[in-house]
Amino acid sequence: MSTSQESKPRLNLAPVVRGAGVSVVAPASFARPERIEGGVERLRALGFAPRFNEHALARGPLFFAGTLAQRLADLHAAFADPETSMAMCLRGGYGSNYLLDELDTELIRKHPKPFFAYSDLTGVQLHLLDQLGLPAFHGPMLAADFYLEDGVHLPSFQAALAREPYSVGPAEGLRVLKSGTARGTLYGGCLSILVSLLGTPYEPRTEGKLLFLEDTGAKPYQIDRMLWQLRHAGKLAGVRGIVFGEMLDCASPGAAPDLLEKVILNVFQDFEGPIAMGLRSGHVSRQNVTLTFGVEAECNVNEEAQLHLLEPAVTR
Repeated sequence: MSTSQESKPRLNLAPVVRGAGVSVVAPASFARPERIEGGVERLRALGFAPRFNEHALARGPLFFAGTLAQRLADLHAAFADPETSMAMCLRGGYGSNYLLDELDTELIRKHPKPFFAYSDLTGVQLHLLDQLGLPAFHGPMLAADFYLEDGVHLPSFQAALAREPYSVGPAEGLRVLKSGTARGTLYGGCLSILVSLLGTPYEPRTEGKLLFLEDTGAKPYQIDRMLWQLRHAGKLAGVRGIVFGEMLDCASPGAAPDLLEKVILNVFQDFEGPIAMGLRSGHVSRQNVTLTFGVEAECNVNEEAQLHLLEPAVTR
């Protein structure tokens, strides 16, 4: 399926200041109550005012946080709410793919705001980026990261909301796999979700991008298979550089600890751009780094690996 359309101009977003309201939504799975409580306390301690949308605490049907209609209504209300400055998901899980066919993109275009999510929400975030130019805030979620004492990388979270370019590097887990320098629009998310979108109207538009890929709990051969599929779907053509996440629990019992690194280097043995690995963004062990997809970035991978976000996602 062709995805050669040009990217939309980026929507203007206002900086999010201390005291701002946060619309909390659950477009996929429901979360544990104790994690919700801890996340709320942490957000309030940082000076934000979380507000739960009507069905955000729903449990069921099945593993969903409410019916499709309820989850969709909450997401639309989160963007339209004049009392909040950003939207944040409780957690990922599964289920936000069902929202893609029904999203009111015109409503969201009229009321753009930062939308924090990752994991299962990768599809929704990239669809809004591709269709509207809404920057995707690949970063911490309330009941997945904020409930933890060390769950959020505050420097990147605060910089992303404050009209400040910022950089991440070895302190955030980045290490060198293949040297080089590349510049382009930062783009990506959860690898297994990107692969699940192939062959649908929501295929990721990776061509010419600086690509970030992360996942959790996938064995090295499964990562190999997903990368093979991306390659043969044409989704690695023109990619300028690649940054892998921490790849939490992506190991095989009894295998060499560097097996995944060897898999990646084998898959990309003919790739001309730089490759780095280990950035703690998305599924991570601690201090989830906020990345803003849709902005210009540069990846410098030489003696050490650095990712520089060269422009802010908030501009007004």
